[in-house]
Amino acid sequence: MAGQKERGTIMKKHQVMKRYVRLERNIMDLLIFNPIAKNIFSSTFFRFLLNEIEKFKEKNLLADVKKFTAPRHIAIIMDGNRRFAREMKIDMLKGHQLGADRMEEIVDLCRELGTKVITVYAFSTENFRRPEKEVTELMDLIFEKLNGMLTDQRIHKYKIKINVIGNLDLLPENVQEMAKKVMNATKSYDAYIFNIAIAYGGRDEIVEATRKIMKKVQTGKIEPENIDSKTLSSHLYTAGLPDPDIIIRTSGEERISNFLLWQMANALFYFYDIYWPSFRRIDLLKIIKMYQVRERNGI
Repeated sequence: MAGQKERGTIMKKHQVMKRYVRLERNIMDLLIFNPIAKNIFSSTFFRFLLNEIEKFKEKNLLADVKKFTAPRHIAIIMDGNRRFAREMKIDMLKGHQLGADRMEEIVDLCRELGTKVITVYAFSTENFRRPEKEVTELMDLIFEKLNGMLTDQRIHKYKIKINVIGNLDLLPENVQEMAKKVMNATKSYDAYIFNIAIAYGGRDEIVEATRKIMKKVQTGKIEPENIDSKTLSSHLYTAGLPDPDIIIRTSGEERISNFLLWQMANALFYFYDIYWPSFRRIDLLKIIKMYQVRERNGI
């Protein structure tokens, strides 16, 4: 009974926090990104004050989170770039660019905290249905970001292995080649793993793994009676990696959208009601702190 009451209290606090964060972030985003509000609140002191308040809150929360064990694997559905751009009245591509920049910031924080594996959902197979111009711009942006990783000193300094997971055959040839270059350049690294899901679908991943297993059965490499959950896991894109401890989805959508369908079996889900470009370091710290509380309390 006590455990149920505690769970109920935690859930109520979570819902209140979601509403508060959404309101707070809407106000800050308008002040920072909306062209009209930027002109009204353009004083250097005002922006300095906002920045200092956030830095103070983040510093205290970071110290709390570092007292306990970090999640081994965090997976993120980076949703809401387009809606963010519409609300802020900026170009759609700018929304995607801000989202890509945010990803780098969050990956840096995960490494700082000691999380060894990060998986981000960058582009799903369903995303190919978007307008041709938007898909082309997104592919150009992905190419640019992958190209930047080749010379990014953080990647090489911290030995971050890059895995581009998904059906790469669906991607433009230049993006395919760049993905292979980045993976080849980092294949010997093993301190951290950064999985980027592009042209990815969870069902397709399971189907492809099943086909690989069937071929091994046909050639006598695997006996049918020996097939178990470990067999399938070892044939997925994430073979050899721990399953996600946390799966985060931004934008307020509460669905998994064909992401890591097999791997998510025991993950905790956090549906965060802000758009991805608005997701800041302090938001990830709040989620990790909630995760750590639940782990300590066995919830």
